[in-house]
Amino acid sequence: MSKNNFVLIRGGGDLATGVALRLHRSGIRVVISELAQPLAVRRTVSFSEAVYEGHHMVEGVTARLIEAQQLSAWSDADEIPVLIDPNASILSSFFFPVVIDARLIKQPPLPLPIDVPLHIGLGPGFTAGYDCHAVIETRRSHTLGRVYWTGMTQPDSGEPEGDPRRVLRAPESGVITNYKKIGEHVGEAEVIASIQVDGQKSIHVFSPFDSVLRGLIRDGLRVTKGMKIGDVDTRDDVDACYLVSDKALAIGGGVLEALLTKDEVRRKLFL
Repeated sequence: MSKNNFVLIRGGGDLATGVALRLHRSGIRVVISELAQPLAVRRTVSFSEAVYEGHHMVEGVTARLIEAQQLSAWSDADEIPVLIDPNASILSSFFFPVVIDARLIKQPPLPLPIDVPLHIGLGPGFTAGYDCHAVIETRRSHTLGRVYWTGMTQPDSGEPEGDPRRVLRAPESGVITNYKKIGEHVGEAEVIASIQVDGQKSIHVFSPFDSVLRGLIRDGLRVTKGMKIGDVDTRDDVDACYLVSDKALAIGGGVLEALLTKDEVRRKLFL
């Protein structure tokens, strides 16, 4: 079994990317494992886009898709490697002092294939001291980003933060076609995308109000009814579409606190 001082982050969506950036900028080596077909909505600030493009830059940091066998020789401290590895099979061949589950599955996770010194879960579904060592609060409140070493975070509310209309959802199951790009201004009732249902009819997805399109799932993917496919923002700040959110950075700060709390983990990370 090979050893390294990488932190493994499961998931490369926008919140996971905020965590990866905060750790990377702190001098901690990070590797991301992702699905073969990631479903990120805030794609401009999601390292998961490297799966499709081969590489993707967020705030000046590049993530690059590699094969698992390349990881042992990875020496580029300026880039973050991304693996297609939804089941974290890499744990069977590499030792990671820390595993961070940032998939936001909002349900109890399956056990890891091996024990690790520090297993951190993000948000609802994890119970610190039971299926992970620590859990980080992901819900906006005075507890956002806090580290819990026992118990759970706040439960999933089932509702998006703020005006629920800002979240665009698939009206039916089918294949999405995008007519707008992230960062573009959209008017109220303007068509953003359509869902092709079973190769027959297309159902349009409209903007609920004048806004900036902050997120939109990748064109051509198959989506399911009710699935989050987009996000609009009335603050009309295009620059925000290319910056990780304050929420992601707060969660990243909580993860960093958890890492540095454990002496044995800190020694392994900064060999």
